[in-house]
Amino acid sequence: MPDASYRQRRLFNPESGRCLDIAVDHGFFGQGAFLSGIEDLPTAVATLAAADPDAIQLTPGQARLLQSHGGRSRPALVLRTDVANVYGAPLPDYMFSAIIPDAVLTAVRLDAACVVVNLLDLPGRPEVREACIRNVMDLRVQCDEYAMPLMVEPLVMREADAGGYTVNGDVELIVPIVRQAVELGADVIKADPTDDPANYHEVVRTASGIPVLIRGGGKVSDEEIFRRTQALLAQGAAGLVYGRNIIQHANPAGMTRALMAMLHQGADAERAMEILRSS
Repeated sequence: MPDASYRQRRLFNPESGRCLDIAVDHGFFGQGAFLSGIEDLPTAVATLAAADPDAIQLTPGQARLLQSHGGRSRPALVLRTDVANVYGAPLPDYMFSAIIPDAVLTAVRLDAACVVVNLLDLPGRPEVREACIRNVMDLRVQCDEYAMPLMVEPLVMREADAGGYTVNGDVELIVPIVRQAVELGADVIKADPTDDPANYHEVVRTASGIPVLIRGGGKVSDEEIFRRTQALLAQGAAGLVYGRNIIQHANPAGMTRALMAMLHQGADAERAMEILRSS
């Protein structure tokens, strides 16, 4: 019987067992602010691919930018499969989350190593969470048929003061939705950092052996992202899914190399900063 682990091994470094997946799928969500740093997507993808991360996360419409790049050593493709309108402010009256038709077959045709889907928990919007659960269950069936790894992105959100939603880093809220994602059949988890990085081992533990990748979230200073990354990796995380902290950086290739050194060479935050400055 086909085994999804064959593809999943393409995501993770064979020596460190860790993964850097750079998210460049922001245009899928229809928010102009999300396009900062990736207005010229072909150039952005080429720059990132040349920096040699483990994976790059793209949509069906733009996966060709990676898959036509270079030879057999190019980064693995993680394919975004769902579209939602839950970002931005003011919030729309009607919210949705929908997966693309034949999502996993599309991923196979594009030679993806994994597919990714949201599991959203939004204040006062249980219908969106229900839609996400149905999406995950649908994808799980497709992934079993085609031996495709399923990455689930369980996100607990809270209302922001300026409108819209922002990340909720409460470990007591993150743990249950991560566990639900695991129970629904996730092969990989992409989870937000906890407010206190020292609590992240609880997220890793509740994943029951499923690798947990840390979601990057909004843009922060170089010092903060390196310190946070070091602290969370020490709690047992298996890697990173960072987007804006790389693609909106003045030196995305240098940031990629610095984070890869943290993941695969054991570089600390201070060493990562040195690598960034010298790149």
